[in-house]
Amino acid sequence: MFGTANDRKVKAARPLVEKINALEPEFQAMSDQALKDKTAELIARHEQGETLDALLPEAFANCREGARRALGLRAFDTQLLGGIFLHQGNIAEMKTGEGKTLVATFPAYLNALTKKGVHIVTVNDYLVKRDADWMGKVFGALGMTTGAVYPQQPQDEKKAAYACDITYATNNELGFDYLRDNMKSELKDMFQRKHHYAIVDEVDSILIDEARTPLIISGPSQDKSDLYIAIDKLIPELSDEMYSKDEKSRQVTFTDEGNEYLEQQLHARELLPEGQSLYDPESTTVIHHVNQALRAHKMFQRDKDYIVRDNQVVLIDEFTGRMMAGRRLSEGLHQAIEAKEGVQIQPENVTLAQVTFQNYFRLYDKLAGMTGTAATEADEFKEIYALGVVEVPTNRPIARKDEDDAVYRTAQEKYAAIVETIKESHEKGQPILVGTTSIEKSELLSQLLQKAKLPHNVLNARHHEQEAQIVADAGKLGAITIATNMAGRGTDIKLGGNVELKVIEALDADPEAHPDEVRARIEAEHADEEAKVKEAGGLFVLATERHESRRIDNQLRGRSGRQGDPGRSSFFLSLEDDLMRIFGSDRLDKVLSGLGMKEGEAIIHPWVNKSLERAQAKVEGRNFDMRKNVLKFDDVLNEQRKLVFKQRMEIMEAQDLSEMVSEMRHDVVDDLVGLHIPERAYADQWNIEGLKADVAEKLGLDLPVDQWAAEEGVDDEEIAERLEKASDEAMAQKAAAFGPENMRSIEKQILLQTIDQKWREHLLTMEHLRSVVGFRGYAQRDPLNEYKKEAFQLFEGMLDSLREDVTATLSRVRPMTEEEQRQQFALFQQQLAAQQEALKEAEATQADPVQPGAAIEGFDESDPETWGNPGRNESCPCGSGKKFKHCHGAV
Repeated sequence: MFGTANDRKVKAARPLVEKINALEPEFQAMSDQALKDKTAELIARHEQGETLDALLPEAFANCREGARRALGLRAFDTQLLGGIFLHQGNIAEMKTGEGKTLVATFPAYLNALTKKGVHIVTVNDYLVKRDADWMGKVFGALGMTTGAVYPQQPQDEKKAAYACDITYATNNELGFDYLRDNMKSELKDMFQRKHHYAIVDEVDSILIDEARTPLIISGPSQDKSDLYIAIDKLIPELSDEMYSKDEKSRQVTFTDEGNEYLEQQLHARELLPEGQSLYDPESTTVIHHVNQALRAHKMFQRDKDYIVRDNQVVLIDEFTGRMMAGRRLSEGLHQAIEAKEGVQIQPENVTLAQVTFQNYFRLYDKLAGMTGTAATEADEFKEIYALGVVEVPTNRPIARKDEDDAVYRTAQEKYAAIVETIKESHEKGQPILVGTTSIEKSELLSQLLQKAKLPHNVLNARHHEQEAQIVADAGKLGAITIATNMAGRGTDIKLGGNVELKVIEALDADPEAHPDEVRARIEAEHADEEAKVKEAGGLFVLATERHESRRIDNQLRGRSGRQGDPGRSSFFLSLEDDLMRIFGSDRLDKVLSGLGMKEGEAIIHPWVNKSLERAQAKVEGRNFDMRKNVLKFDDVLNEQRKLVFKQRMEIMEAQDLSEMVSEMRHDVVDDLVGLHIPERAYADQWNIEGLKADVAEKLGLDLPVDQWAAEEGVDDEEIAERLEKASDEAMAQKAAAFGPENMRSIEKQILLQTIDQKWREHLLTMEHLRSVVGFRGYAQRDPLNEYKKEAFQLFEGMLDSLREDVTATLSRVRPMTEEEQRQQFALFQQQLAAQQEALKEAEATQADPVQPGAAIEGFDESDPETWGNPGRNESCPCGSGKKFKHCHGAV
């Protein structure tokens, strides 16, 4: 009666579109320079306080005119609608072929008026370069700069790309640059500005499909061979009662008896400090390694799961039985197996920095996205990213026929029917896009088509450039294209071939040509073939299987019927498909047998579609819960990450850090006094010797603390004040010796290096905690709450040790004396003289020809047994005077 919520959003945006259309004649009358001047005017008005919403009609009208002149494309009203929803911070669901690439230019241009930078995120490097080059012409016509960010880009070029008004980049490169920026020690070396506004193309792929795995920058860790070997010796001593083993889930855990025995042994071998329990947060790393050692001994068998070859542990693939050279188990498990087998232990990689896509994209002040299929995941977008999904109506009504699924009993019958259907369509000239769920299945289908002598293209994940070309040609008369799920993103399948790509190629070949003339010529050439393809029925999308997610199925289906073109889509399934096998194929098999179906026959009914969609919805819900759970754990680390990165930024921006360093030093003094002189304790309970030793170690000062403590009326506060005063004086002398400017630089570098080192150690500890905290569930405790609680304690501990390490390092830093400088210079002079002497000897050796000598007695050139057994660097026995390795030894 009132229409859906989506209809109301679309209706509310219509008046804005009418305003933009009303301004069109005014902007068409402007000169090219006037369009650029308009941009400068809009920027000035925004700086004076006018909101972006107020500037929207004029900005969109200017952008539409810029696109018409630069590319020969005039945006449809539905494209303006999409741009409005993107500006409002929504996901615009637009069907394939509705021109999403152009839609992004409108909100990008409007939000770039703030001069804070706009990021447009795409799924691969090819699309980054293509879109930046293509749409850069529009932004250039409006007086805006465009940049493209890609891997292995020169540093200066990347910095310039981020400084542009609009920057195109992949999600991976943005995330890694964010992490790299927060590992740098100079502000001038950082790439990214503040995270202002991002438009994510194929938003469902980036924020949902790829959000399962975090971005990690790793590096080699310090060698822990001794720890692995020491822990490995414990495991053979365990009796069967000390651990329980579940082979089905490949899990092995310690029993209570095992934990008690383990704690005793770890204390005895000094692997666990005295007074520290296995259950303390500080024991996380040791526990992790002990668990991995237990798994290595009890779950991994030599010559079944791995073999030892050339003093290395090489894994065996459980499915093929082949060796997997170069593949290693993570989280220290491979090292535990190496310790068990007594081979050389390779260092494990340590995480230097990590972030999930969810938490990276939530850094932006405003986020928006575009895709053809987001409605099925609307709840997840709302809950995780606070993004609404708005379905934008198509420019022309959809004329595609979506047929009901055809279900066969076996995969063999299904493939036979698919080949037959492809043959029929090919004969009448209808282009066919065949969707498969894996590369293996696409290759199997390709072999069947080769046998049937049907010409076709196979599209897989190897080359994005080739991919775009194949997809562009997939709409040609009689074309057969086999594609995996990932294929064809970002390039439209247009009937009769892709006009846009042909226009771009023609304009690149002849930049002087007028876009409108080039487009008119190419469109005339294509009109004939397009008419023939439409007559044959348009693009036929034939899917060979249903995916776990309805979204992927809808993406494939949406390839057909773009811009009101005719089309057809059909799904061919069998009871042997993964989804059918998991969800009640036995019941279906009985039903189909009861119907008396013959071989090669299929059941086609809307009820089958509905039941499959329900099954898919269940799987989607389960996957969402899994992602949500991963995110809950990462959110804990994310808060800490933001704090550490914020503090790093403050340190880099600060000119003078002496106050921060002084506060840290005073906190360390308070901690030391509090540790050795407990509150309300009698003087004979004070640990003055311990305090004096710690002051020498942490503050680098030899102070008469024992004499102070013996004085009448001196309490802990008095001692703390004297320590602070003495340490401040020592640091002031040091600053005077170094010079204020040098001292400020030293403080900054030590602070940054210590923060980075502590953060790396903390990440590793948190990784270990994450891997074992799940076991708390057996004690009826919520693992997430336990993780939060212990993560907080570990973070507090990290901050305490950061203060101590910075203070101790600064206390040890001192300028070199004149004598030390003289010694250093003399050593340098000696090294230089030795190098020059070696160089002269080498030149003399080259200048003097080698003096030949006599061959050894009995030397026969053709019989190596007469040569004796010379070393490689000894003279050759032939008497040439050359080294053996350069003479007969080289043969």
